[in-house]
Amino acid sequence: MPTTKIDIVDTTVRDGEQTSGVAFKAEEKLVIVRRLLEEVGVNRCEVSSAKVSPEEQHSLTNIMSWAQDAGYQDNIEVLSFTDYNKSIDWLKPTGCRHINLLTKGSERHCTMQLKKSLDEHLSDVKRTLQYAKDNGFVANVYLEDWSNGIKHSPDYVWKMLDTYTNLGFERIILPDTLGVLNPFDTFELISATTSRYPEQEFEFHAHNDYGMAVANSLAAVKAGIKALHTTVNGLGERTGNVDLAQIVAAINDHTDYQTTVDESKLKDISILVETFSGKRIAPNMPILGKDVFTQTAGIHADGDKKGNLYVSKLTPDRFARTRDYALGKLSGKASLDMNLAKLGIDLNDDQKHKLLEKIVELGDLKKKVTAEDLPFLVSDLLGGHRFKTFRILGCVISTSMGMKPSANIKVEYKGKIWEEVSNGSGGYDAFMNALRKLSGKMNISIPRLIDFEITIPPGGNSNSLVEASIKWDNGMVTHAVSSDQVKAAIKATERVLNLIYKE
Repeated sequence: MPTTKIDIVDTTVRDGEQTSGVAFKAEEKLVIVRRLLEEVGVNRCEVSSAKVSPEEQHSLTNIMSWAQDAGYQDNIEVLSFTDYNKSIDWLKPTGCRHINLLTKGSERHCTMQLKKSLDEHLSDVKRTLQYAKDNGFVANVYLEDWSNGIKHSPDYVWKMLDTYTNLGFERIILPDTLGVLNPFDTFELISATTSRYPEQEFEFHAHNDYGMAVANSLAAVKAGIKALHTTVNGLGERTGNVDLAQIVAAINDHTDYQTTVDESKLKDISILVETFSGKRIAPNMPILGKDVFTQTAGIHADGDKKGNLYVSKLTPDRFARTRDYALGKLSGKASLDMNLAKLGIDLNDDQKHKLLEKIVELGDLKKKVTAEDLPFLVSDLLGGHRFKTFRILGCVISTSMGMKPSANIKVEYKGKIWEEVSNGSGGYDAFMNALRKLSGKMNISIPRLIDFEITIPPGGNSNSLVEASIKWDNGMVTHAVSSDQVKAAIKATERVLNLIYKE
């Protein structure tokens, strides 16, 4: 019987590092790999390329030291090259003994890049493989540019595979190196391959140049592939590789196969890789984008309220997330009611009508309104400070050449006025330092900022409104709008304190 499990081989810290502008530190690689294997539940990680640099060798040694202690030494793989002994000798001191040997899977690559015939290339492969085996290595093999090879030089590929299936490679990896396949070709070509070599285990490595990496990988599974290569957040060269979260969800929902990946851990590993890579995912990216489980249209909220009419089996709880109902120009009464109920705010019909008018007005101005904003909008609507226990009454920030920025702040907390002065590396930092000085006196705790984003409208000029979005270590995200980015950040800080210290 065919396997009911598809292995996931994550290559975030190897192939994902080929994303433009991404370079992981040794410590970051170790953290990502540990989380992927111990918590997320991927089966193996490809973590490095042989011979890159002494620093890469040191990084791999650190990973292998942890892996051996934790029992994951057989779950770590490295890309190596057809160079007889060079890659293997580079790998020996690291402790890694599992390689993915890179070979040329298309005739053009072989003759034009290596300037060798297939027989000459196969001779080099056999020599390199034998040296690896003699030194205790287990080898898989990549057929680089296989997708173009099988389409344009099939005889070359079949001769190569006829040889490889008899050499003792544990697994054979079929990469769509340039992302040229579509799901129909993928299914046809891999079906032909798996039926020709039914005893051989094949893996598929997809790239996303046409936006079809997930669909191609799903087709590969249907065609008999036993393992897929992925990256967290779809990192990778050009448009990237197949995204881990998307293909896991697709396998779970659209095939009879399973993976060992824990869907509830995917958001956390995504945020970690975002932080280390500096590459944020799009808000509408499937599965993990921040807008994915947000219903915007009022009719959708109404349908869900009356019977979950707009809910599919792709539910947010699978990924440790929640469903939200956006507030904006398309909001209806149902969207507002569901958000108010979640916050425990009771308003009469007239107040709800006025609040909804304000939300639509803000939406027309392209200003974001979240559920967390509602208490403050209600406070303004009622003409008081009903939902504000903490207010910033005044703030003077001074900056000059050659001197540290300083901030003089005045705040109100539960009816009492406090003032403080402090310096910092920037205006907002000086404000936060002054606020931290006051926190002990006010008996409050200031959350730690872990991510900060300023958004300026495209084509905006010097007096455009900017939005500050701040992610805090307590899991909250607050934002605010101002013509000055420091003021926007200060407003977002005021907001998080009011959310924490509600009356």
